[in-house]
Amino acid sequence: MSGPWDHQLRLTLAAEAAAAARRDPGDPALAPLPEILARHRASLTCQYDAFADYVAEAERRGVEDFPLYAWTRATIEDPAKQAKYLKSFTLYVEGREVYATEVADALQAELEPLVGGGLVVGLDRYDTNPANNPQPPAQLRDSGTSR
Repeated sequence: MSGPWDHQLRLTLAAEAAAAARRDPGDPALAPLPEILARHRASLTCQYDAFADYVAEAERRGVEDFPLYAWTRATIEDPAKQAKYLKSFTLYVEGREVYATEVADALQAELEPLVGGGLVVGLDRYDTNPANNPQPPAQLRDSGTSR
């Protein structure tokens, strides 16, 4: 059943698996994850790396054009959040960050049996409904230079 919202899946990997995935997402030590992802034309992107890339791009191009800069920078500078996001991976499908319900359903069904083993600690699903997504705190909203 297709809904009005697109979806995104994120995996939380065990610490050693996360380090391997950041080095080489196809590492055989991650099996069977690379095979599942290949079947769905999906890839892993480390959340911490994505946040750090966003901050670096904002600093190169001018933070005033990046409304989430202050929030994202505060996130990657917080040691507890850094530890969390180094193990969190967004699943892109065919290069897309969000995808149709049916695509998310099929990928999720194959990944769920891995949860709780030595590789995958958690599997989360998000949708594009703004009511279901966190917003930056007021003091970090819309100002690229506020901290």
